[in-house]
Amino acid sequence: MIDLSHLRGKTIAVLGLGKSGLASVKALVNGGAIVWAWDDNAESRGQLEAFGLAPINLAECDWTEPDMLVISPGIPSTFPTPHPAAEKARRAGKPIICDVELLCTALPDVPSIAITGTNGKSTTTALTAHILSNAGIKTQAGGNLGNPALGFDPAGPDDCFVLELSSYQLELLHDASFDACGLLNITPDHLDRHGGMDGYIGAKRLVFARNKGPKWAIISVDDDPCARMAVELAREGGRRVIEVSVHKPAPHGIYVENGWLIDDLSGAQARIMDLVTVAHMPGVHNWQNIAFAYALCRARGVVASKIIEGIMSFPGLAHRQERLGMADGVTFVNDSKATNAEATAKALSAYRDIYWILGGKPKEGGIDGLQAFYPQIKKAYLIGSAADAFAETLGDNLPWQKCETLDRATAAAFLDAREGIASRAVDMPVVLLSPACASFDQFKSFEARGDAFRDLFNALANTAGQEKP
Repeated sequence: MIDLSHLRGKTIAVLGLGKSGLASVKALVNGGAIVWAWDDNAESRGQLEAFGLAPINLAECDWTEPDMLVISPGIPSTFPTPHPAAEKARRAGKPIICDVELLCTALPDVPSIAITGTNGKSTTTALTAHILSNAGIKTQAGGNLGNPALGFDPAGPDDCFVLELSSYQLELLHDASFDACGLLNITPDHLDRHGGMDGYIGAKRLVFARNKGPKWAIISVDDDPCARMAVELAREGGRRVIEVSVHKPAPHGIYVENGWLIDDLSGAQARIMDLVTVAHMPGVHNWQNIAFAYALCRARGVVASKIIEGIMSFPGLAHRQERLGMADGVTFVNDSKATNAEATAKALSAYRDIYWILGGKPKEGGIDGLQAFYPQIKKAYLIGSAADAFAETLGDNLPWQKCETLDRATAAAFLDAREGIASRAVDMPVVLLSPACASFDQFKSFEARGDAFRDLFNALANTAGQEKP
């Protein structure tokens, strides 16, 4: 557990008692801080009993006493409407931070890598951590992915933290800093939380405000917001800006050319590996993830040969194009983490003969922009509250079926895929769960949705010819 004894005797308010909030409470209590904690959900407040604490309503308390507010990133502190407790803390002039700030300020000498972007950051975080661990560096990954920041174990200057950071978290950092920062891409997302696209871009840019001195700023140049930002960062100076591209050469950067990963950091244009051979990470979007992980690990001093070993042994990320296996010649892929159209596009681009399960709680824009992938899709199976809207979008352009629930959709897709094989209409069918929606209409999280899909596959595979990955 992270030592927060430097906060001993200080009064720290914690708002939100999910995974990160509870880890914060535990670390603060163990460090000797006076903890005032609250969650708007009564059941969540009940968890405080385990720490010997009684809940304190932070929207009604005396804000002259707490020294700071540690807020769960999912709770609005500005747009669209700040939580009343955050507004009171702001009026009282108290810092509003997240758990990542506490981690980094408690252990400033531990090398750290920060990764953000609209899509791909979880895979890149997991891959980067895997490569570093494979190279013999004691590495812990978390933040917006997996372990909460204050759930990490103590670490030293020979170790490494790899942190996935959301735009929400980036806005809640003040003194935290990182040795290498990566921004994979920017497309519209969470606009209500940032007051529009400019606010969202500004939040992502904050990752580079957190560089430790003249360290590595690794940024894609394949979308317009990032490309403009790369120019701005280079003009500012004070950091080594490394451009990454999967579509064009990036002089003195990392890029992909004809399927090969190219390292041009020293101007040698060294061909590192043929990415087509990385069968467990298909698609151009995964090439971007690999290129960023390569650059981030180079920033940590790992040699190319060790990075290649780590890439080839990476098991993949659960719920992100996770190949579950094959039943009766039908491959099942769990991409439950694709909660918007941009993420789903990555999966649709990687396969053909797709039996596509989609739907849930829709996001702004729905599935607009995915028309280019329709020729690869044999049929769509619609679930959740988005079913009617998605049926209207698909119209006569694609065969579709309203299934309401995931179990019905999975059974229908499997049946159709097997019939496709029998009729020789397809030879490599893929039942793909890539919902392009949040999960909260029928599941508590995208993880729960993906786990349910995995269970459905296992049940089908147990009664059919099967092949596990």
